[in-house]
Amino acid sequence: MHQKVKHPHYEHLREKWTERHRQLQSETFDKHKDSFEWFVNNSKQLTIGTLAGIFLLTSPIIPKIQTAFSSNNVVADKTIDKGTFVINDLKNVLPQDVRPLTQEEEKSVGEILSRDYGMNVVQELDGKRLNTTYGIIGQEQHLARYPGDNMLTHFDSPIEQEKYWDYGMAPGLGAWGYFTNSQNSTIEKATEREKYYIAVQTFLAPGFKDNVKEYVDFFKYRKMLIVNPQNGKAMVVVVGDAGPAQWTGKSLGGSPEVMTYLERYDGSQRGPVLYFFIDDPSDKIPLGPIYLKIL
Repeated sequence: MHQKVKHPHYEHLREKWTERHRQLQSETFDKHKDSFEWFVNNSKQLTIGTLAGIFLLTSPIIPKIQTAFSSNNVVADKTIDKGTFVINDLKNVLPQDVRPLTQEEEKSVGEILSRDYGMNVVQELDGKRLNTTYGIIGQEQHLARYPGDNMLTHFDSPIEQEKYWDYGMAPGLGAWGYFTNSQNSTIEKATEREKYYIAVQTFLAPGFKDNVKEYVDFFKYRKMLIVNPQNGKAMVVVVGDAGPAQWTGKSLGGSPEVMTYLERYDGSQRGPVLYFFIDDPSDKIPLGPIYLKIL
């Protein structure tokens, strides 16, 4: 009879990988314990099969899960959005009313965003910060990218034109003027900045009035992470304008592309967003939608 030959080297590797797999599973469960508890309370919308598929849960971690879930009250054929994790994590930290966060709340939110979106997100950078990092966002218009830019030249495709035409173009320029000097000069970067811009209340930043030029230079095209805490959608954007005025009741504004992606609306349906600085000195993080890095 054929004897199965054991290979000590492969056996050793298998044991190490098994132990590493077990450790990752345990860390995933511990890291998102609150979210798993949320699943328990909302289990009629979930399936064990989907949960298992997403997190590759096998026997080492199953005992933990079985104590939290009962298959008797689970409905089949439902999917679990990874955004659920960041939504629930933020819900446990954010206040019920929209107001400036405390230092402890900002610290917790920054840690959640840094972890879940895979970048260094901070509420203060180079000793500078905004008046708030959590506020109501309003709708902004398109901004002219270069002299002569208008609604007929502004869009990259007919699809974009149809989707965003109705928002119109602001009659004036952004706080920093044109995004570029001409249509042929650095137009790609200018287009990205205009497309993914937000307007923030730079003039209300602590210390702004004491050194206007320094603060203006700091905020110009400063890269930020903006997040809708109610659906987990996030974008890397730049500060492309200053505003809105305090009397509007809004803390910031978003370009048509930003507002559409975040699913935020002006008027009676307006809602809050989080907006934190991204520490990216090498400018390696691209602008636009960003997705969760959760395991």
